[in-house]
Amino acid sequence: MQSLLPNQHLNSPLGDGGIYIQLTDTGKRFNRDWIFRHMNCLFAQGKSYAITGPNGSGKSTLLQTIAGAIAPSEGTIEYRVRDRQSKPATANEQLQTANSRLTNSVGQGKLQTENLFNHIAIVAPYLEVIEEMTATEFLYFHASFKPLLSTITINEILEIVGLKTAARKQIRFYSSGMKQRIKLAQAIFSDVPILLLDEPCTNLDTSGYDLYHQLINDYCKKRLVIVSSNDVNEYSFCEEKVSILNYK
Repeated sequence: MQSLLPNQHLNSPLGDGGIYIQLTDTGKRFNRDWIFRHMNCLFAQGKSYAITGPNGSGKSTLLQTIAGAIAPSEGTIEYRVRDRQSKPATANEQLQTANSRLTNSVGQGKLQTENLFNHIAIVAPYLEVIEEMTATEFLYFHASFKPLLSTITINEILEIVGLKTAARKQIRFYSSGMKQRIKLAQAIFSDVPILLLDEPCTNLDTSGYDLYHQLINDYCKKRLVIVSSNDVNEYSFCEEKVSILNYK
């Protein structure tokens, strides 16, 4: 895993297409306290990144800002789609836009979250599932507004994540580890190019960690994956590491 210094992302090649998230002089503060500031990073589809730092350092806030759930206090966040047929380019070169270009910056108006939502799936401890539903009902409900991968059925998904025997049990009767498995299922099996994982192995036992790494290996290689964690077992597969402490 490569640890990147501030601005180093901006000098890396973009590869041969896909979605990119570019932060330019981006910062977030609550009242007078800056959580992070002057962040210049480029996150590219097909690569995996770890956002690291001690508890309370702002990792989750950064991930929510990247997801569009929180607006930055300064700078810009751009979500771009680059034509895979284009020649390789660097981050400092003009990116060709296909289908959409979403921008969120101070004074530039509202983020087009209705478009961004279609490209992102997220797992986080603060996101809840609908506990009155069964696992099967929950995944069907989720698929009604965010399609799941077309190559696999919901029954197969539940078998893969170890919930086949509990598929028709209400989620409120699940253990905390089983609830985390359904959270991973609804995100990783969504047909989206961007996967944001905030402490993705919360409440999982050893077999749950093994399942998590198997899911990443089998279904996430062509996606843009960003993991927010201070547990190396959750981000050991990531190719690049970004320490939020570099942006304080």
